[in-house]
Amino acid sequence: DEVLSGEGPFTVFAPTDEAFEALPENVLTAIATDENLLTAVLTYHALGEKVLSSGLSNGQEITTVNGAKVKVTINGDGVFINDAKVTVADIIVDNGVVHVINAVLLPPPSSTTEYADEKSVKIFP
Repeated sequence: DEVLSGEGPFTVFAPTDEAFEALPENVLTAIATDENLLTAVLTYHALGEKVLSSGLSNGQEITTVNGAKVKVTINGDGVFINDAKVTVADIIVDNGVVHVINAVLLPPPSSTTEYADEKSVKIFP
């Protein structure tokens, strides 16, 4: 909340409700009950800059607020952030832009080090 309530600009990849519902129950529970892990996941969905869809390119790697990178794939099936498809792009908000995605982005385990506790590491294989 502290990070994204700032002036920005920010880009947020916002998962749909269905994306959260599709998570395995143990992963959803871990995220919901571990504030540190929740912070790691939320900051993995945000960029510290405003990036419109026109600013994305195939193969691009972008560093998130979390510090880990997401990969952009653009092909005949659409635009993807890691494996999440962008379903609505370029929703302009006061402090940046929102792109709706159809999956929750789970940060790589190495990016949760500063947030991790015993519960956190259980969601990763």
